[in-house]
Amino acid sequence: MFDHFLVSVVVVPPVLVVLARLLAERLAPRVAAPVMAWSAAGTAVASLVNLLVFALKAVAEVPAVANVFGWSSRVVVQDTARFAWVSWLSVVLLTAASIAVTLTWRRQRRLLALAGADPAEGPLVVVPDPAAHAFAVPGKPGHVVVTTGMREALTDEQFAALLAHEQAHLDARHHRLIRISELAAASHPALWWVTRHVDYLVERAADEHAAAEVGSRRTVARAIGAAALAATARPVVTAGLHAASPGGVVPRRVTSLLTPRRRLVSPIAAVAPLALALFSLAWTVEAAWDLGELIVAALPGR
Repeated sequence: MFDHFLVSVVVVPPVLVVLARLLAERLAPRVAAPVMAWSAAGTAVASLVNLLVFALKAVAEVPAVANVFGWSSRVVVQDTARFAWVSWLSVVLLTAASIAVTLTWRRQRRLLALAGADPAEGPLVVVPDPAAHAFAVPGKPGHVVVTTGMREALTDEQFAALLAHEQAHLDARHHRLIRISELAAASHPALWWVTRHVDYLVERAADEHAAAEVGSRRTVARAIGAAALAATARPVVTAGLHAASPGGVVPRRVTSLLTPRRRLVSPIAAVAPLALALFSLAWTVEAAWDLGELIVAALPGR
């Protein structure tokens, strides 16, 4: 069974990161964002289930448990005798991953609850605040919050571009992709880079939608730059969906809008990370099957 742990927990997650680095910038952002998010999710689930399988094997190795259920703990132990540490290491890793995923999920729920606490009188909520903030609040149907400080910092054309950007987040349900990728990274640290890139890709996807909506990539680029300069701090609740992204992301987004678009690879290339995640999931199903066969083999008379 050790090969299942090796493949799904040790090998596949970093290989997915390599694929993401090769393909993320070469696929259209609206394609790359969901592909990377769901590939990370599938890989994370496969890793967690494999850890669960080996954790169950660790329990099955305990003589007292074997005596209760009537199987041979020696037979169970011998299956991975060359790697005796793998079962109990899986218990530790599964515990750590479960705690991290739970904490991340609770933080996300708190953020969404806070976002929903803002009453929306329509698709656009203007808040009287000199600080420059603008962000999308997911919901049914969701709404865009803009402070008066941000509105005053932008021209009419730039403001229209900003609204188109935020509405794109709502229409595409980008907050779900961010949540999925964050949970994946919490379950396996190797997936952290993929999650960070999903954050960037949803912003790029919204930028491209806004450029098509207003008919000018330059206007959207200027709106992003002006919004970033005007923003003195992050919004309290953004769920990652805001035009004025922090750090070095803004220059990358502006550059992507203003420079000639690089030749993109065919969307068919998106199959590669998805296929890798599906392979890992299938391999995980076999790991669970192998554990069942091992327990049966450990029963008396086998």
